[in-house]
Amino acid sequence: MTGAFVGERVVVIGAETAGAAAALVLADEGADVSVSDARALSELARAAELTARGITVHGGGHDPSHLDGATLVVTSPGVAPEAPVLTWAAERGIPVWGELELGARLCRVPCLAVTGTNGKTTATGMLAAILRAGGLDAIACGNIGHPFPVAAREGHEALVVEASSFQLRLAETFHPEVSVLLNLAPDHLDHHGSMRAYAGAKRRVFANQIDGDTHVGNADDPASSAISREARCRVVWFRLDAPAAGEVGYRGTELVSRIDGDVGLAHVEDPRPGYRADAAAAAAAAIAFGVDPGAVRIGLATYEPARHRGEVVAEVRGVRFIDDSKATNVHAALAALDATRDAVLIAGGRAKGVDLSPLTSRADRLVGVVALGESAAEVAGAFEDLVPTRVAGSIEDAARLALDLAIPGGVVLLAPACASWDMFRDYAERGDRFAAAARALGAEVATRG
Repeated sequence: MTGAFVGERVVVIGAETAGAAAALVLADEGADVSVSDARALSELARAAELTARGITVHGGGHDPSHLDGATLVVTSPGVAPEAPVLTWAAERGIPVWGELELGARLCRVPCLAVTGTNGKTTATGMLAAILRAGGLDAIACGNIGHPFPVAAREGHEALVVEASSFQLRLAETFHPEVSVLLNLAPDHLDHHGSMRAYAGAKRRVFANQIDGDTHVGNADDPASSAISREARCRVVWFRLDAPAAGEVGYRGTELVSRIDGDVGLAHVEDPRPGYRADAAAAAAAAIAFGVDPGAVRIGLATYEPARHRGEVVAEVRGVRFIDDSKATNVHAALAALDATRDAVLIAGGRAKGVDLSPLTSRADRLVGVVALGESAAEVAGAFEDLVPTRVAGSIEDAARLALDLAIPGGVVLLAPACASWDMFRDYAERGDRFAAAARALGAEVATRG
């Protein structure tokens, strides 16, 4: 048998999307693979698929015996750093890799990496679309949903990798030719333990870059720009106002590159600052990679935004319902609020160890707040002296209460500033149920006349 991992005995921790993909790739590359998951075997949707490929699947919790004979452990991104199974691996001296490291060991084509607290998926998708418009067979992968190790073996000409802090934490040799740090704000502190550790994980996006590589930084974001200045390679900046020489920015709605000359790239009409920043970052990364500036306009025009990122899902009694369920931290929720006025905010969920009180800085944009989930008391307590506040027991209840608080011409904005895992499978389920609830309200109103 041939393959990059012939002779290795690899234990994969976690059998969800990333873990299952890693296990299958490792098996294809000749490794003896087993998978260990905390959930019962009956709950593992891909257990049968893995078993059919000769992969041993251990469900019902991790056990030290699962690591017997292992030469490598590959862990899924969501497994906490302090998880006992990873401690056992460290005590035995077994190397522990994440998805990015496994992909890096298999990848033979140029990579461009995008990280940041918010906007990763949008900027990654935009960048891949621009590269394709420039004539490259490029694909978005990584945290965006298509596992990097799988994409690394598919024969593309370039890979645009969305890199989360969970993934970067265990990336030792990952070396993108172009890296992007979009922004930095408190998030996932329950996983990383501190803001310093979280920032340290983001810093790893350019840790292996050298002369000839490029890092793209956000000139408007003090927290991330301080980190970007540490890069040892060329740094190209993007911003929301007029760019200086060597930068990408805006003159009005026109996106402009001054990396090489002074070139108008595209008109970006979307009013959301986050969207405009992502477009500038993607353009800067593409041009730094060598794509013709003319491809930026075509790429941005053909890019289709992912769902749950500020889409209007219904209009009821003159009130627009906006689904920004992907706003899973305070930074993203503030950006969503900055694009609205006269809003009823639906917020709350699993706060991930982050202080939610900065949301009150946008109270002047609100006519009400509906609090939801584990952090409902914190959200309600922060706003109760500022705007009318309600507490909901479900997302359907939240939509109804929000409509009662809303004013004609205003909006109901789902921008939770929290993770969804306390009540939903993921942010997509939360957004889908919000949209369904809003449409049901619309039908109810229409029926009543």
